[in-house]
Amino acid sequence: MAITRKVDDWRAFLSVVLESKTEEFKLMGYKDTTDDIVWQCLKQKVWKGNPEKRLYQVVEDILHLNTNKYMSFLTVESYKQDDLMASIAALTENEGQDD
Repeated sequence: MAITRKVDDWRAFLSVVLESKTEEFKLMGYKDTTDDIVWQCLKQKVWKGNPEKRLYQVVEDILHLNTNKYMSFLTVESYKQDDLMASIAALTENEGQDD
């Protein structure tokens, strides 16, 4: 009988597979790639959260993650960071003006 678990529950069993995908992306020029970034990309772009899946399905999803999805994820995350930095800058600029 095949066991299904939340994808986050499978994470501990997948270090070798994640490392493999991370190394693949690094060889393709994504030098700052980490296992955690790949995992977050999968959760947001492939799984859309933390669904229940069988182990072989999670492994397949990791191995089939392509650079288009990964680049799309990195771009969205970059915009989020820019928005956060702009918000922080706006708040800190306004602090001095309230006095």
